[in-house]
Amino acid sequence: MLFHNTRPTRRALRAGAIGAMAVSVALVAAGCATTSSTPAASGAATGGSGNYAITFVPKNLGNAYFDASDKGGAAAITEFGGKYSEVGPATASPDAQVSFINTLTQQQVGGIVISANDPKAIGDSLNEARAAGIKVVTFDSDTDPSYRDIFINQASPEGIAKSQVDQIASQIGDTGEIAILSASANATNQNAWIDLMKADLAKDHPNIKLDEVVYGDDDDQTSFDKTAALLQSHPDLKGIISPTTVGIAAAARYLSTSSSKGKVALTGLGTPNQMRAYIADGTVTSFALWNPADLGYLAAYADKALIDGTITGKSGDKFTAGKLGSFTVGDKGTVLLGDPTVFNKANIDQFNF
Repeated sequence: MLFHNTRPTRRALRAGAIGAMAVSVALVAAGCATTSSTPAASGAATGGSGNYAITFVPKNLGNAYFDASDKGGAAAITEFGGKYSEVGPATASPDAQVSFINTLTQQQVGGIVISANDPKAIGDSLNEARAAGIKVVTFDSDTDPSYRDIFINQASPEGIAKSQVDQIASQIGDTGEIAILSASANATNQNAWIDLMKADLAKDHPNIKLDEVVYGDDDDQTSFDKTAALLQSHPDLKGIISPTTVGIAAAARYLSTSSSKGKVALTGLGTPNQMRAYIADGTVTSFALWNPADLGYLAAYADKALIDGTITGKSGDKFTAGKLGSFTVGDKGTVLLGDPTVFNKANIDQFNF
């Protein structure tokens, strides 16, 4: 892991100031690109000797998954007496988060918790934040390890990929054509899962053919349209995997009123509240996810531990995350939340997120 302890250059500070001005203009124009449960975070927050002003930066605002995860982060930060804020772009794109990171650096927050839209595009701005003493935690979707202190992963990539492949294989009788409806083409987590799905299909499911991978950019309408296009382009399609909460909900919405309902299986990663109606009406048999609120909660406590100096992000570091208990940092500064849960008609009503 690379730590940059030199001061930001004048050019970097000037770029940060320009970024901050750009964000201000964009926020006035859009009116919806930033939210906060408290006044804008600046300086040290109360709650201890550390600066517990921690800001969450999701891939994009208005995303139900990040609404849930960031509420978990807010709950954790409230518990340890910090100051929670959330800022982010209205739409997900590789460099959409850069100006927000630059502004947070200027505000001298204590920590940034971010789900990266791209593994490299935000790297320089994150390292400028770290050089200014800000502790950076990635969650859900990682950057290159040299750009952050810790990555909070939902579960092992292998486990997430296998869960989705096993479900679609079971639902289509382990034979036939399938497609994948992903988020953005640059999303680190999506691409890792898709590569592992391809390997699993090739090794253990030779009678399943992956026709195409398409990208809905974590936008509801785009994902809805991509689903329609897949069914038109591949008339023999038997199943769709959508490893993104926006994508699976949009695909289910399309299938639920189409002639493909009950003929084309759909699984992937979704939230129970999004998918409950589609499980009830038979559009979807099962899907998987971890608890996103717990993911955000864990990420906030990891940032606190970094701010306190009780961990640095090296393998073997241990910290306690409130009600979730003790966690150990693994290879490449990664912490695992736990195994994904499969939701179906038998258990979905036990969950509310």
